[in-house]
Amino acid sequence: MTTAPWRDPALPAAARVDDLLARMTLEEKTAQLYGVWVGAATDGDGVAPHQHDMTVGSAEDFAELITHGLGQLTRSYGTAPVDPALGAQALARAQRRIADAGRFGIPAVAHEECLAGFTAWGATAYPVPLAWGATFDPPLVEEMARHIGRDLRTAGVHQGLAPVLDVVRDPRWGRVEETIGEDPYLVGTVGAAYVRGLESAGIVATLKHFAGYASSAGARNQAPVRAGVRELADVILPPFEMALREGGARSVMAAYNETDGVPASADPALLTELLRRDWGFTGTVVADYFGIAFLETLHRVAGSPAEAAHAALAAGIDVELPTVKCYGRPLLEAVREGRVPEELVDRATRRVLLQKCELGLLDADWDPEPKGPIDLDSTANRALARRLAEESVVLLDNPDGVLPLAPDARIAVVGPRAADALAMLGCYSFPSHVLTHHPEVPMGIEIPPVLQALRDELPDAKVTFAEGCDTSDPDTSGFEEAVARASEADVCVAVLGDRAGLFGRGTSGEGCDVTDLRLPGVQGELLDQLIATGVPVVLVLLTGRPYALGRWHGRLGAVVQAFFPGEEGGPAVAGVLSGRVNPSGRLPVSVPHVPGGQPWTYLQPPLGLAGEVSNLDPTPLYAFGHGRSYTTFAWESDAAEAEIGTDGSYEMTVTVRNTGDRAGAEVVQLYLHDPVASVTRPDVRLIGYQRLELAPGESGRVSFRFHADLSAFTDRSHHRVVEPGVLELRLGVSSAEVLHTARLTLTGPVRVLGPDRRLRCEAVVS
Repeated sequence: MTTAPWRDPALPAAARVDDLLARMTLEEKTAQLYGVWVGAATDGDGVAPHQHDMTVGSAEDFAELITHGLGQLTRSYGTAPVDPALGAQALARAQRRIADAGRFGIPAVAHEECLAGFTAWGATAYPVPLAWGATFDPPLVEEMARHIGRDLRTAGVHQGLAPVLDVVRDPRWGRVEETIGEDPYLVGTVGAAYVRGLESAGIVATLKHFAGYASSAGARNQAPVRAGVRELADVILPPFEMALREGGARSVMAAYNETDGVPASADPALLTELLRRDWGFTGTVVADYFGIAFLETLHRVAGSPAEAAHAALAAGIDVELPTVKCYGRPLLEAVREGRVPEELVDRATRRVLLQKCELGLLDADWDPEPKGPIDLDSTANRALARRLAEESVVLLDNPDGVLPLAPDARIAVVGPRAADALAMLGCYSFPSHVLTHHPEVPMGIEIPPVLQALRDELPDAKVTFAEGCDTSDPDTSGFEEAVARASEADVCVAVLGDRAGLFGRGTSGEGCDVTDLRLPGVQGELLDQLIATGVPVVLVLLTGRPYALGRWHGRLGAVVQAFFPGEEGGPAVAGVLSGRVNPSGRLPVSVPHVPGGQPWTYLQPPLGLAGEVSNLDPTPLYAFGHGRSYTTFAWESDAAEAEIGTDGSYEMTVTVRNTGDRAGAEVVQLYLHDPVASVTRPDVRLIGYQRLELAPGESGRVSFRFHADLSAFTDRSHHRVVEPGVLELRLGVSSAEVLHTARLTLTGPVRVLGPDRRLRCEAVVS
């Protein structure tokens, strides 16, 4: 029996796909371009925007759909609680059914969310991406992603919908917790590390949300984006480019937003010209959930599902997710009637089939059965989650040395986030994302809250507890008990913050945007009363965004910030409070002084900073990159003046010595200051960093290899250029605290850079 060329693994993938595509009918080709979401909720409490609108009345007969094949299976694990072993068997049966139903026996790509771990019941809940940013530790993030990828592969999943590479532009936006921070270099380097880890496990990483989503007007989810050319080119896009070039991501998700009137899902300049022509991307572009249908229903740039399908296909979206809406019958009819060129269908189908070929889904020996036992929350996973959480905790202030706590202290733990396991988790963790709709189902993983973890950490301490208030409810009836417990103690630990949720069902998360940066509910008033007792108050924040803390500056014994630190976050925070863990996290976002005055991030040109022309001072209380330690460090650098060409390089070295009596980590940060340019530039911006773990008395030497390409920006002609002139390289412990400066003079002509420009400042530790 002769094997068809498309089944022959010895042939190049392109030749196999060309052979297969030539054999397929139009129905079989379009079937590869959409997913099916089995079991999606149709009520108003879904996990995707407008889920109830998009799923009611759209149920398709699964058996009929799969007769022509199927592109993707949506969230077999992430829709409802299912035992992972049983879920793997069910997924294998579904894949067999899909393969057996079609002429070619091709299974679907199974995709899942994996923002902070595999979004499945019983899977490890790692810290959220904002916590990854706080670690300034890409190798650790890469290791975490590798573990996530292995778990996905074990469960039969092929594609993960992560990482989020949106750069924070307004901290009031609900999805700040899903981002890595407010600096594109930090987002790009950490995001690329996550991609490398996921892809190394054989999982297709999906970059999202491409592009501009976090720049929405008024910090409202899916609101229009009014970013200019330079904000797009120099802030929003670089993390995606870095994750593609350095991480090797094989998929990109088109964003919901419009920019200057053009929805991303209908923008060929973004999805085809930039992404594919300029950057050389060859993978698949997938729609965000219902994003193609939204071209008709929300953006109103299409008059029908067929027109929406045409616009999206022409722009470059290959796959409609989460379920068939526009790329099914509407697209079929439009192609048959000549309203949509079949060449667009062929282009998208070829990309999908090439990816399936890479994944082994076109091979005759393809087998969907689980390959061994499935443990999604292994001991190794939990150890990694603990390490990541510990590195992410930021000590914002400790002016009087209240921390570490005495092991036998009388401690009053107060606050609505102290005893709640969900206080550790972001909105895309399975317990917060799905289990809230299934209250009868157990958590599936162990999540010690701060109260329990602190009692375990300090067994000789006398620890009392009062909730004080709810996270967001205005009821103050619990204040009296909270104040009484604090008054009886040596120290009060106030554990305040956010409750993650979706579409207004939380204080942080998708669709949980805020008008200002006050602590939610009456938590600020509770904190006022605790401080009034005169007992030292340690503020512990478990949040998805930064909150304004200027109201209490100078009145608190210490301030600890943790961004939804995951299932091991309670012990990590307790370890910092006890001193077992020396805090080493650094802020990936600025902490404001006052709750208003947004949007603001540290990437400001001169007129975005404090000055005489306005009575509003936007200077943050704690700057980007800030974080304290229980030890001390001394820095020495060879920074000097130098002259290099506009295509030249310069090496800047710093030696850091731990001058304290305990081991600790310092994060060396390198910033660029461009005093004069042809367009306004941020006063400072991060271009390099290195985390150093040092024992007492130990020194570490870091050499930053700066290349002039790292000074590039988008000029008035929309070209990325390196201009001659003076630059300053600033070494500091934060964006606001500089310790050493090298003054460089760039000489020679203006250089126009292409897509092969250098993106990273290499740091060498010796």
